Amino acid sequence: MNNNNPLLQKSFQFSIDIIEYTEILTSLKKYNLANQLFRSGTSIGAMVREAQSPESLKDFVHKLKIAAKEAEESKYWLELAERSVHYPSPSKEILINPLTEVQKLLSSIIKTAKNKIENKS
Repeated sequence: MNNNNPLLQKSFQFSIDIIEYTEILTSLKKYNLANQLFRSGTSIGAMVREAQSPESLKDFVHKLKIAAKEAEESKYWLELAERSVHYPSPSKEILINPLTEVQKLLSSIIKTAKNKIENKS
């Protein structure tokens, strides 16, 4: 992994933290939300990693847009867990705030890359 790339670092760490949180959910037999959150939460880092070897700048943007969608879905599942009395509240410091940071990075990178595509046309 490129240690100089903040998006790679943060999305990878977020995946690790999602794994830890979904293990807690699974131990509490909260399988449905755990499975959904595991899939969307770990997909963010997988798409960011895949975007590191794009076929084109458009492909790069496409993969990061998918990562952004997965981040939004993860935010939804975390908000459900946070607001439900039947689920352990996810940590703001470990899950919520880092996800927001990842979303901001994704948004900024996508915007910059789209501008490069538009300026080439």
